[in-house]
Amino acid sequence: MIELKGVGKTFKVARRGKGTLAALQSLFHRQYDLVRALDSVSFRVDEGEIVGYIGPNGAGKSTSIKVMSGILVPDEGDCEIMGFAPWKQRREYVRQIGVVFGQRTQLWWDVPIIDSFELLRDIYSVPQPEYARNLELLTQTMDLSAFLRTPLRQLSLGQRMRAEIAASLLHSPKLLFLDEPTIGLDAPSKLAVRQFIRQINAETKLTVLLTTHDMNDIDALTDRILLIGKGKILYDGAFSQIKQRSGQSAVEEVIAELYREYAL
Repeated sequence: MIELKGVGKTFKVARRGKGTLAALQSLFHRQYDLVRALDSVSFRVDEGEIVGYIGPNGAGKSTSIKVMSGILVPDEGDCEIMGFAPWKQRREYVRQIGVVFGQRTQLWWDVPIIDSFELLRDIYSVPQPEYARNLELLTQTMDLSAFLRTPLRQLSLGQRMRAEIAASLLHSPKLLFLDEPTIGLDAPSKLAVRQFIRQINAETKLTVLLTTHDMNDIDALTDRILLIGKGKILYDGAFSQIKQRSGQSAVEEVIAELYREYAL
């Protein structure tokens, strides 16, 4: 399903000193720092798995997701997903995936949710019978009926996230990338999102790659985690082993300890 081999990505970031003089100098002579966002990242995810992809801010999680979704082109290495190179065969590839970024939206701000759904149906060329079937399923399981005809800007954060996840699944993808899907949600909304992900995975064998800082999401949904730090995969294994290792300590503390242990 997903296979990354030695994927690397480096960004060139402009450097500027303090003060007005430094700002003027940067207009004529700009200096740059090279930031190694991904450093020989390699892992494999099989069909039907729900994998937690975790690490501190700036570790490379979102860069990895953008490479795997075809938004970014890596500088080195190979990435093959369902037989596609995401950035080379993007038109065919994106029909097979769904992507949810917790702090970005794919829905239109001022129009009712149902209108955004119908526009996405046209963008993905979803046949009407398939669209109607998926819409009914998603409306029931995500409890969308009360606000389908409400503009996105009038929804609560929990309602908005449920609509975002539904939108990413209207075209029946085989792979779903979830980047911080429960960020800022209250407890009932988090439970609803987790329950739906488990249900859709059990019914359709949907493969899910989940990035989150909420260990309750990881505990409720995943059996396996990938820990990334400083652009490298530091740990790939069962989440149960992390919990066993934690003993009386919080899981977050043990993960932080692992990060320090492997990243140095």
